[in-house]
Amino acid sequence: LFLPEGAAPGLAIFVHGGYWRAYDRDVWSHLAAGPLARGWAVAMPGYPLAPEARVAEITRSICEAVTQIAAAIPGPIVLAGHSAGGHLAVRQVCAGSGLPERTAARVRGVLAISGLFDLRPLLRLALNADLRLDEGEAASESPALLAPRAGARVHVWVGADERPEFLRQSALIANIWTGLRAEMSLTVAPGRHHFDVIAPLADPASALVSALID
Repeated sequence: LFLPEGAAPGLAIFVHGGYWRAYDRDVWSHLAAGPLARGWAVAMPGYPLAPEARVAEITRSICEAVTQIAAAIPGPIVLAGHSAGGHLAVRQVCAGSGLPERTAARVRGVLAISGLFDLRPLLRLALNADLRLDEGEAASESPALLAPRAGARVHVWVGADERPEFLRQSALIANIWTGLRAEMSLTVAPGRHHFDVIAPLADPASALVSALID
């Protein structure tokens, strides 16, 4: 948890990526610099990784972490996540996510950076040996197949030089949830790929930080 000098206007929670099976929050702690310099409190929760944990368990652990952090820091909440973290952040604003109503009501928006929103294609990939997804869990954990909470606001951000599947999935969730009356926006960042698209979070003057907290 990173706290600014003085009272924070809100809380930004960043969920790291790694295909639900790699990395930890310490790898990404430098990304707190952007919103922190703008006066926001920043939290980067860890979570259990596959293969020890299944995706649904990881989703629940993030829900619990958001609830606990929100209890300690007052004010509006914004969620951000990259790659698998983008999935986990958006899952928190799906209908029936498990967030207590008092916490969910404080979530002002989500910034989903190069996220995964339809997990069914992963059933065919070798990494599913670790994820252990079956058809039921792949569907129930896919935001693109779920309804958003009423009033959900999501900014989908993806690098223009991403792999085609990340571009497809970013457009997919923006399209489907717009039809379900979520407030959606989509930014395709020129010249950015999967591993540098999040770098501007460390820069308080960046458009990415503004998309998160403004």
